Amino acid sequence: MKRFVVFVSALALAALGVAGALAARGGYFSAGEVDARPSSATPELVARGDYLAKVGGCVSCHTQAGQPLMSGGVGITTPYGVVWPGNLTPDATTGLGAWSLADFRRALRHGQSRDGRLLSPAFPYAATTLLPDADVQALWAWLGTLPATARPAPAATLSWPTNERWALAIWRGLYFTPGELAPVPGQSAEWQRGALLVRGVAHCSACHDSRNALGAAREPGSLDGQLMPGGGWLAPSLLQADQAGVQAWRTEDIVALLREGQSPQGRANGPMAEVVHANTRHLTLADAQAMATYLRALPVQPDAAPQAPMKTPAPATPASSASQDGSAAIAVPGARLYARHCAECHGDQGQGVPGVYPPLAGNRLVTMSRHNNLVRSVMEGGFALPTAAEPRPYGMPPFGPLLSDPELAELLSWMRTAWGHQAAPVSTVDINRLRGDLQR
Repeated sequence: MKRFVVFVSALALAALGVAGALAARGGYFSAGEVDARPSSATPELVARGDYLAKVGGCVSCHTQAGQPLMSGGVGITTPYGVVWPGNLTPDATTGLGAWSLADFRRALRHGQSRDGRLLSPAFPYAATTLLPDADVQALWAWLGTLPATARPAPAATLSWPTNERWALAIWRGLYFTPGELAPVPGQSAEWQRGALLVRGVAHCSACHDSRNALGAAREPGSLDGQLMPGGGWLAPSLLQADQAGVQAWRTEDIVALLREGQSPQGRANGPMAEVVHANTRHLTLADAQAMATYLRALPVQPDAAPQAPMKTPAPATPASSASQDGSAAIAVPGARLYARHCAECHGDQGQGVPGVYPPLAGNRLVTMSRHNNLVRSVMEGGFALPTAAEPRPYGMPPFGPLLSDPELAELLSWMRTAWGHQAAPVSTVDINRLRGDLQR
């Protein structure tokens, strides 16, 4: 109800100035666009489009498992309803067969369909508007090589008033400004390329920007983190070292995380593992290095809950028989649960096994102030992403079916205070709430 009231209030205020705002921006069209299809596409241009479509998530979003490439994806669940990625094959009726390059450019740059319909911001035109014209042409050339598939997309099921065109027009007037990414004086060419990849092609902001009550980024491109809808995963802040900041990482470690999903500093899990598998693993080395350069240069914010320095883990005393100070700990439920279910792989002192099982001592997944990702990772289990060097990685079984809510709370709370950690405990209520998210 609160979100609805804020939304209607904002619409009422915005309606007074939206017409002037649109006029000042020249509407949703660019005067220099030419409504013509390229006479030919070189193999290099098509290959470039294929690369951009993979890295940028076009393929993973617009392709449903078992269906033809780019013929439409699985519904995207938002706080306002479900939106379906469309058919981008050259089919004349249900795809882009009747479109021109200018139509396609308008969709990417201005979020507007060929028939004039305003597109839902679930289609990331706030990011694709930043793409240079050469990248738009490359994507268009590649899409033109795909087999035409007749497959209409289901209609979106959005709640009122987000299903009204006037509401979307006002939202755009408030929060969307079309335009390519302007170079930043004083920054290197590699940083500029990284900025385009992070903010435009890979649209990291779609997950990592915090949102207001109307679903708009509070500060576009800030990458300050948000709790993702529909499942409780946290897209952590890339500005804080205690979350997902990589400013102190080596470039090669960031590159490894982007291309392989794991590095000496940590590994991707949850939705980020899916992004690596579907998108960023296709990055060239040069583009991954450019993204790393941009991410390392992001401003650093203070940690949400500063931690005491982590003790250097040493595989000496079993977790089931002694606590941090050496006193008997056999009666501590969390320690017993760790010894029974975790120590065999992750070590008595949380030291892990290099290249096989990640360490838990000093691991920011364990100590992060918002513990959603830790809870979900333990409840669901999972495998590291396969790589050329490790095509069959070790995995962790799901402990959600095995342990009760109080047991999970005891185990995770103990881990968050063991080995020098000073993180807040996890409550049974937290576990129960996240378990409910998984069962929806």
